[in-house]
Amino acid sequence: MVRLDLGNVVLRRMKEEDIEAVKALIKEGCEGSENRLILHLLTRPLALLMLATMSSVLRCVLHSFIMALVIPVFLLIVYLKLTIPRRTGILGSSRPYWDYVGSSFQAEGDASLQNPHAARAKLVTAQEKARRRKKTKDKEKEKEEKAKEKETVDEEELKERSRVAGEVWVADYDGEIAGSIARDGWSREGVCRLCRVVVQSWYRREGLGRLLVQSLEERERQRGTARVYAHVPFPSKVGEAFFRKLGYRLQGETADGEEEEEDDEDYEESEKGWLGFAISKVFVKKL
Repeated sequence: MVRLDLGNVVLRRMKEEDIEAVKALIKEGCEGSENRLILHLLTRPLALLMLATMSSVLRCVLHSFIMALVIPVFLLIVYLKLTIPRRTGILGSSRPYWDYVGSSFQAEGDASLQNPHAARAKLVTAQEKARRRKKTKDKEKEKEEKAKEKETVDEEELKERSRVAGEVWVADYDGEIAGSIARDGWSREGVCRLCRVVVQSWYRREGLGRLLVQSLEERERQRGTARVYAHVPFPSKVGEAFFRKLGYRLQGETADGEEEEEDDEDYEESEKGWLGFAISKVFVKKL
């Protein structure tokens, strides 16, 4: 783990040259969540009943108990591995779809978020600044070469993708993408949805995730947003604890842990996965 100076972190909108880095960051941060989600779906009573039925049928055909048991589970795991990233958008939100993430840089919006730690940033020497500039230029040159190889997409399709994708914000630290957060393209008046809060493994437990969420909350507060929703993958205890520390509560839960009824217009449906099972818990916070 690297010591992170939050004052030198720049919170800005994702640019075209950041797309591949952000995708790699999301894959790294969500790999464990995806596996836990698959395990959660496989252990649902209805799923177990289906697997047992398929195994019984195959037992009569294959005359092998082990093969009849392994094949249905293996095929289901492969199916979920292929469909979960596209259906759930990795972190419990069906939009923007995985292949739409790269389109969000074209959506209109503010260029940066406020960083309350910037005033306390450490002084950087001229030599260190030169080193960072050189590092950034080298990365930009490499990204430009990759961009030339990309296929062109119809302009109207790009606009639609940008609208659906919403906004992706990144934490830029010395020219490196250390974390990201997305504001889903789905919205209704006075409400927004946060998703894909990920931090590079080297910079975790340094307060960067908290900074991303709180900075985006402040921006939404200034825009008149009254309520923020966050979808957390169902088996993610770390995600639940993270949002609770930031003042979020599980939808339908009061401060005392009791259940309460939500107004229909404020109620947010949890994301559904295979066989209609809930794959995310909805957390909410009033700004």
